[in-house]
Amino acid sequence: MKIRSPIARKRTRLEIIPLIDIMFFLLASFMMVSLQMQKVRTLKASLPTATQATSQKKPDIINLNVDRDGRVELDKKLVSFPELLTILSKRQQVNTNVPVYLSGSREATHGAMMYVLDFVKRAGIQQVAIAIKADPSRPAE
Repeated sequence: MKIRSPIARKRTRLEIIPLIDIMFFLLASFMMVSLQMQKVRTLKASLPTATQATSQKKPDIINLNVDRDGRVELDKKLVSFPELLTILSKRQQVNTNVPVYLSGSREATHGAMMYVLDFVKRAGIQQVAIAIKADPSRPAE
């Protein structure tokens, strides 16, 4: 014989919408924390526009060009790396704010560019810009 209670028995329900909200919150929190755990190493560069990079040369600006073989041209004259370091050091001592424009041929490797950039840093020069040239065959977007 079943004895029934005068109190109506409610069936238990599991509310799914608050559970989904909590799961999305936890997922977003873990994603944000994991993104903050990465070390980001950046290189500060002052990039000129293409029209400024092709403008007239000024005497107090150092223009360096890296070719595809990693050789460096200083004002259209081929120089060796020891010569480059001494020239850059002398120019930096004369003018402490001398800017350097670094450009490379299309076939130049990233490693060669970073090697030359390291020489510029060793000479004590702080103002370095990566000079870019507009490609005439591609229309501006």
